[in-house]
Amino acid sequence: MELPFRKELEKYKELDEDEILGKLSEEELKQLESVLDDLDPENALLPAGFRQKDQTIKKPSGPYDREKLLAYLEKQALEHKDREDVVPYTGEKKGKVFIPKQKPIQTYTEEKVTLDPELEEALTSATDTELCDLAAILGMHNLISNAQFCDIVGSSNGISNESFSNIVKGEKIIPVFDEPPNPTNVEESLQQIKENDPRLLDVNLNNIKNIPIPTLKEFAKALGTNTHVKNFSLAATRSNDPVAVAFADMLRVNKTLKSLNLESNFITGSGMLALIDALKENETLTEIKVDNQRQQFGQPVEMEIAKMLEENTKILKFGYHFTQQGPRTRAAAAITKNNDLVRKRRVEGDHQ
Repeated sequence: MELPFRKELEKYKELDEDEILGKLSEEELKQLESVLDDLDPENALLPAGFRQKDQTIKKPSGPYDREKLLAYLEKQALEHKDREDVVPYTGEKKGKVFIPKQKPIQTYTEEKVTLDPELEEALTSATDTELCDLAAILGMHNLISNAQFCDIVGSSNGISNESFSNIVKGEKIIPVFDEPPNPTNVEESLQQIKENDPRLLDVNLNNIKNIPIPTLKEFAKALGTNTHVKNFSLAATRSNDPVAVAFADMLRVNKTLKSLNLESNFITGSGMLALIDALKENETLTEIKVDNQRQQFGQPVEMEIAKMLEENTKILKFGYHFTQQGPRTRAAAAITKNNDLVRKRRVEGDHQ
């Protein structure tokens, strides 16, 4: 069933826009051009003044002066008469004054206990073990510590205290210290990559937060011509989509890199799609990690990842936690198939 408003729009299908624009005068064309430049009603990021045409006709009376404006507002406020109260304020208090109730303070008096001289002498000369036994017999277990409990049970059953070390006694907490900062020299590593230094095989820039984005792009550009670096990691370096695009361009020409780590960054779906397109052409990379980004990639990007893994037979490890069941199953099957191919080649090589 066709909607009514669509029937009214049928007459505009055959209109020739070029003919209508050709009939407009220069003034009308300039006016249309200025309107199109000024208006952007669909952009919600712009304030209202930039999303609609300025229809103010009155010209400004003079430059803006903050001090004069404040003085004028103060003058207007002083000249404005206050409204008289219907019931004049006299300051008289009505009703009872609230007095909070004071709670009685409980006092405890210590009772003095007198014992027989023989009993008091026996308790004074008793050892710690005998006192603990007496407290256990009387049911006062809160007076016995874990260590004393171990001594009592162990001595009565002929078991050493060491057997209770992991059951009764609490284990000591091992302090966890912060990891030391990454000692990698960024400028020196970049220079070595540019010079294609054969001694540099692994580059680790993890957790270095202050690397500028242009410097990360220079790393990607330098890796494009490097023939020695096999492992490159820049996890938690605040890399974003432009960095991902730069590394995607690098993967199209690099024939040496085996492992790439881009975890814990700010790469979104568009940057991941650029990497996916590059991985379709790359035949040397065997491991890539892109998990724990600031934003989730979404189902369409995950489907493209699974499709790429099915086409690329070289990737053996793909570090990413899929949120959808379909792409996760396809990706796992593709990774398993690639590892089986490597195993078959290794077995055939051993037989030969």
